[in-house]
Amino acid sequence: MKLLTQAVLLFVSSVSTNNVSCFLPQTSLTASSRSKVFEMYMAEKKRVVVIGNGMVGQRFMENMIELDKEEKCTLATFCEEKRAAYNRVKLTSYFETKNPSDLSMTEEYDADGKTAWYDNNNVEIFLNDKAVAIDTEAKTITGASGKTLDYDVAVLATGSFPFVPPIPGKQRPGVFVYRTIEDLEAMLAYAKENNVKSAAVIGGGLLGLEAAKAVADMNVESHIIEFAPILMCRQIDQGGHNALVGKIESMGLKVHCNARTEAFVGTDGSTDSESLAPISALRFSNEGWDDLPVQMVVVSAGIKPRDELARESGIAIGERGGIVVDEQMRTSAKDVYAIGEIALYNNFIYGLIAPGYDMAGVAAKIVANENLGIELDLDETPTFTGADLSTKLKLLGCDVASFGINQPPPEDTDVNEMVWNDPITGIYRKIIFNKAGTKVKGGILVGDAGDYTKLHKLAISGEELPENPAILLTPPSARTQEEEEEGPSMDANAQICSCNDVSRGTIAATIAELGVEGSDLATVKKCSRAGTGCGGCEPAVKAILA
Repeated sequence: MKLLTQAVLLFVSSVSTNNVSCFLPQTSLTASSRSKVFEMYMAEKKRVVVIGNGMVGQRFMENMIELDKEEKCTLATFCEEKRAAYNRVKLTSYFETKNPSDLSMTEEYDADGKTAWYDNNNVEIFLNDKAVAIDTEAKTITGASGKTLDYDVAVLATGSFPFVPPIPGKQRPGVFVYRTIEDLEAMLAYAKENNVKSAAVIGGGLLGLEAAKAVADMNVESHIIEFAPILMCRQIDQGGHNALVGKIESMGLKVHCNARTEAFVGTDGSTDSESLAPISALRFSNEGWDDLPVQMVVVSAGIKPRDELARESGIAIGERGGIVVDEQMRTSAKDVYAIGEIALYNNFIYGLIAPGYDMAGVAAKIVANENLGIELDLDETPTFTGADLSTKLKLLGCDVASFGINQPPPEDTDVNEMVWNDPITGIYRKIIFNKAGTKVKGGILVGDAGDYTKLHKLAISGEELPENPAILLTPPSARTQEEEEEGPSMDANAQICSCNDVSRGTIAATIAELGVEGSDLATVKKCSRAGTGCGGCEPAVKAILA
């Protein structure tokens, strides 16, 4: 009883598992007793285990730390990679410094691939340890290392893996996927060791174009191979494709659409699925197409959810993959949640980072409230009911954006379109209005997306247009000085960063707190989170700083 009383008194404040002795008087308890006290204290806490330490899993833990002020839980995470969470969306920027810490989601990496954030927040992280089993009855998770953890709450954030089409020859040396820092390093090493002059990227979507930039950054001739008739077919139309291809090919890259890749040909001329002769060419089934000589192939043709762990444990999986979740990100197993690219909500997988962060926010609030008993003073139960898939990116140096209903279905008759197509400057803009021209429904912007924030807001809000709709069509770069876009909205509630839902007011408050001298771009981004997702809002953050 005396020991328990001491335990209660000694652990009123925070406890660090790495320095228990600083809270326990050396004269009052033996080492054995201190250990027992700590074990009793920890037994009162609930353990939340996050499987996967990617961007979404990391955001969930950050949310939990913010919500759990009384430290009612401990956090642990299994990380399959050799370093802690990093920004996968900005993977191509790795070539700028080749320093992994520049992509870190928290702080500088140490020699073990960990950052100080984990110890500072009492988060256990198991690097190089893939979770291989989850027992939802016994409530345990086992890693490849053999380590088994009990859990009170499990959060699956295992993300996705690159989809590799069943093309004969995919096993060859010189064929890579584009997903991790290690993938980039392996590509760099192979290109250098084998004097690679030409490479093909399989896939002309968002990921494929990012991979093509990575190849171009290696000073290797890059060929983009796309099965569909146009690039980025989910985001843009034929006009947008034409403008984008013009920009891409002006940089020296080659685009091949409607391509039917039949085989990856080896240096020995083989086209089978067994030969380990290095890649030497692509062969197509298109009539009249010659083999394309390449010494390296990067496959970036989409993603598939990594649901094998849930599948093996009996958790409900969708017909085409993905862990089935409800509006609170609950799976079919008690106290098990799923977030990010692994989660199948309403029969849809969300592959963008902003919806993943939304899921992490909902799951954290539900876990805090329902599993930990934390009163959050919420007006209503947090829910995820889908996400806006609008996006703005700079691909190969070219602005590409789509928002709202960018490709209306044929049955939608309440539609009017205006198109700006300037082949000289490579700018293409299509803005879709309602029939009366009083509301913006969506649009496509290629080459100049300087007014994306304004147009996106008009499409999402559905507000009546205060001006002649044709005025919105002219790209900012073609407007007179009087017509030029004013920059980020002055409204403190205006959203600047959609990935992290950061308002202008939050950025302004961050700048005020840091002071003029401390408010450089990198620090403001880190403290406010603005610009730390896809990076599309970075110009707006710079404008607010100016």
